[in-house]
Amino acid sequence: MDKIILVPIIFFIVVVVISAFFVVKQQTAAIIERFGKFQSIRQSGLQFKIPLIDKISGKMSLKIQQLDVIIETKTLDDVFVRLKVSVQYKVIKDKVYDAFYKLDYPHEQITSYVFDVVRAEVPKMKLDDVFVKKDDIALAVKAELNDAMSDYGFDIIKTLVTDIDPDAQVKAAMNRINAADREKTAAQFEGDAARILIVEKAKAEAESKRLQGQGIADQRREIARGLEESVDVLNRVGINSQEASALIVVTQHYDTLQAIGQETNSNLILLPNSPQAGSQMLNDMVASFTASNQIGEAMKASKNKKKNDNE
Repeated sequence: MDKIILVPIIFFIVVVVISAFFVVKQQTAAIIERFGKFQSIRQSGLQFKIPLIDKISGKMSLKIQQLDVIIETKTLDDVFVRLKVSVQYKVIKDKVYDAFYKLDYPHEQITSYVFDVVRAEVPKMKLDDVFVKKDDIALAVKAELNDAMSDYGFDIIKTLVTDIDPDAQVKAAMNRINAADREKTAAQFEGDAARILIVEKAKAEAESKRLQGQGIADQRREIARGLEESVDVLNRVGINSQEASALIVVTQHYDTLQAIGQETNSNLILLPNSPQAGSQMLNDMVASFTASNQIGEAMKASKNKKKNDNE
């Protein structure tokens, strides 16, 4: 009978002794209460409490946590927009008591302050400014939360505006505006490219014409130099200039006929086509030059006479 009573007592004692020890995980704080009154805060590691007297009232994580808050508000230019604000916070290690006993629902408290700050800042800005100044909004939220939540044992690490979502119609209008701007820019670039192409083509044509003219001038100069040398050679063998010119013209005449005859597909006919044609052409040219010189000399003499009469 005594043994039967002793077994439960021993079992109870073992359970009580085992329950006196407990483990607190890393980055966690345990709150110990004695008869409902705060007793102590235990950090990570193996801890001891008085069985049946001390109780683990709760545990708080000391890790950085994140709360995402979605707020819908209106901008200065009357556009409704949804913002997603991410708040990163943690419990201050030295203020675990305040975080546990002063605030029951920290998430709701943080959410309320985020709503208050965002709805006070965004209505002062136009939609474009909301995108540009989202960091200013995040800093304003952090400053307000730090002032409010530090008294409750929470430290605000960082706040981020992670998403800005305007009304669907406004978003579609913005996309159309951006598309139109891009088309305008593309048209300007295409116009500039076409203008540059035309200018460069004109420059190339002008350079081609200049080189072509220079080539023709060089060709004619060489021809003239060759004719001059030919006349000098003929003069040295007793042929006067007029006869030499006639000989050169006739020679070129036959050279031209020979060149034309080598072209099998040529339909060109020279009229008149006789040996005398070259000489006749030369005589006509000489006569024209002579007449021109005579007229020029007569005009010059007349001008000099008038000048002398006036004097």
